[in-house]
Amino acid sequence: MALTRLGLNQAVNLTSNVTGALPVANGGTNLTSGFINGTTAVGKVLQVVSANITSTSTTTSSSFGASNVTATITPTSSSSKILIMMAGGMNGFAGGTQDLQHVGYCKIYRGTSEIENSTRGSGTFWTQESNVYRQLSVSIEDSPSTTSATTYTLYFKRYEGDATFSLNRDGNGHMNVILMEIAA
Repeated sequence: MALTRLGLNQAVNLTSNVTGALPVANGGTNLTSGFINGTTAVGKVLQVVSANITSTSTTTSSSFGASNVTATITPTSSSSKILIMMAGGMNGFAGGTQDLQHVGYCKIYRGTSEIENSTRGSGTFWTQESNVYRQLSVSIEDSPSTTSATTYTLYFKRYEGDATFSLNRDGNGHMNVILMEIAA
């Protein structure tokens, strides 16, 4: 097969006389075959819902209860998955000389039902301080199997003793919730 040198500014027509798989150049986006990694069944983001919570939610309870960190999404398909991400500032406060070894725990609920495996410890601090600020980040994927409005809420509880567990205490920041509907 003869090779022909192309001069500057000459284009190559890859749609004619080329067979087999064509690699996509760096930064390329024009896949026309519909296949990515050997499949046409790829997920895509159908919608994104976000909420920025600037008010404080506090608990001194040793039982899980709803916080004000919440958002609602209405899936377009019952086969969609929802990626739930919640993040922001948290604070633990213990009166007296109690060590704040743990501040609290969080879970994500769909409506009034806990999402399986959504329990996340908010952090082990191992500190003698009585007032600790840290970042909280919780995420999980859910399959709600519905096209009805679906609410996701962060539930939380204090860990032990007389500790107080706050999300966005004193309005010193915010909590963010992002819900992404992913096509199955």
